[in-house]
Amino acid sequence: MASGSHQTLATGLFVVIVIVTLGITVWAGRRSRAAEDFYAGGRDFSPLQNGFAISGDYMSAASFLGVTGLIALYGYDGLLYTIGFLVAWLVVLMLVAELVRNCGRYTLADVLAMRMRQRPVRAAAGISSIVVSLFYLLAQMVGAGSLVSLLLGLHSGQARAWAIIGVGALMVVYVTVGGMKATTWIQIVKCVLLIAGTAMLCVLVLVRFHGDLGALMRSAAAGSGYGDRYLAPGLKYGGSGTNRLDFVSLGLALVLGTGGLPHILARFYTVPTARAARRSAMWAIGLVGSFYLMTIVLGLGAAALVGSTAVRASNAAGNTAVPLLSEVLGGGTGSNGGAVLFALTSAVAFATILAVVAGLTLASSASFAHDLWARAFRHQDEEPPPERQEVVVARIAAVVIGAVAIVLSLYAQKLNVAFLVGISFAVAASANLPTLLFNLFWRRFTTRGATWAIYGGLIPALVLVVFSPVVSGSPAAIFPDVDFHWFPLQNPGIASIPCGFFFGWLGTVTSRERADRDAYAELEVRSLTGAGAV
Repeated sequence: MASGSHQTLATGLFVVIVIVTLGITVWAGRRSRAAEDFYAGGRDFSPLQNGFAISGDYMSAASFLGVTGLIALYGYDGLLYTIGFLVAWLVVLMLVAELVRNCGRYTLADVLAMRMRQRPVRAAAGISSIVVSLFYLLAQMVGAGSLVSLLLGLHSGQARAWAIIGVGALMVVYVTVGGMKATTWIQIVKCVLLIAGTAMLCVLVLVRFHGDLGALMRSAAAGSGYGDRYLAPGLKYGGSGTNRLDFVSLGLALVLGTGGLPHILARFYTVPTARAARRSAMWAIGLVGSFYLMTIVLGLGAAALVGSTAVRASNAAGNTAVPLLSEVLGGGTGSNGGAVLFALTSAVAFATILAVVAGLTLASSASFAHDLWARAFRHQDEEPPPERQEVVVARIAAVVIGAVAIVLSLYAQKLNVAFLVGISFAVAASANLPTLLFNLFWRRFTTRGATWAIYGGLIPALVLVVFSPVVSGSPAAIFPDVDFHWFPLQNPGIASIPCGFFFGWLGTVTSRERADRDAYAELEVRSLTGAGAV
């Protein structure tokens, strides 16, 4: 579908984005000296800057490509993703942002270690953070493969594989050279580009329908091939009790998962105070809310102007709906306007992917170096290594994690990127959020309760995913030719999230160890007032 000028322009824009982001990385890398610069960007970002960076981390390829594609294909049921992603921020604002900023330093495990024995909780929290980040990375890398192959007209599996490898190599460079300071500035630039690009496309769609949302919805229903069923619940999550249960599971994962995402929690350490963390979250809510409202218009526009059949023909999971819509809005295939708008949209999506994978890689490498290597893997009486050595290990870990993400992504190219993110949210909500909430609000919570909550949520979530239709037993599965699934749902949240809370409670009430009341009192004062916060 891509013409020669089409490919040349898009490739040129991709090169410009890569050069700009690498320039930011080199500039920030020269300004990063200490571990605090690498992990937390020196804690000198303003609430507005951090709000844009948080939004950039959150508004990923899953949102721009995956959610819009799901709305184009499934209408009302696809729109439900936007509600879950947005409502989740209320949990973050009310229960997480300020308290985590006051109690932690670099990672989730720092919050737990304030009142728990360090080695077991850091080991559990570090492993969980790496697993969640890897699932999220899969979504971004799959999006990269779909986007680049569509853009360059290379639809072979080998072309997608090389696109994934290229994005993986870039993300490793961003993290190892620039750290959190570079990642934050890349996120800010990407967020501005994404909001501006989405707003431009949204305006063009509304102009095409003369501002009549009713006409847009009727045209979308006609273009979907489903008629009025497109605008009603049940197209994707209807027809059976299992599908409805899957939707409930997805909703729980999206609403509760954000508060346990390691790369989002790490963002609250880049501002100087808890008040700044709260204001960052408020800026993020405004930006994220505006963005998701616009994705609804884009999804409906793709169904109306491109048609669900054409979207599926390009990518069965719907990941290319936005680039196809931009081409139609610019004048159609072969037109100069279509080529320019297609290339601009694809470049924005590419910048989105690059920025998010950098943030995820940084969060997972920090968990390995700061929590596992420096503390969990050492004897209780052994001193932690110097922070300079810790940063070196974090950079090496970024390379290894990037390689693992590339390999796993090559097997997940058939899956919708928003769906993959839903799984990562489920794992975060099952393992990280119960532990975090119990630690902050339950005085009796013990070290055994913390480790049981993490493993009790993480292991069931992973087992249920492995034995679900995501991995085997369906045409869109990772291994479509075999069938060993027994769990009927695609998202494990409805089963694994209660497991995390239950095992956290069970581990605490069966523990011989008593909770340290003085340590909890110190955490409570510090979390609420900021006294003693780093």
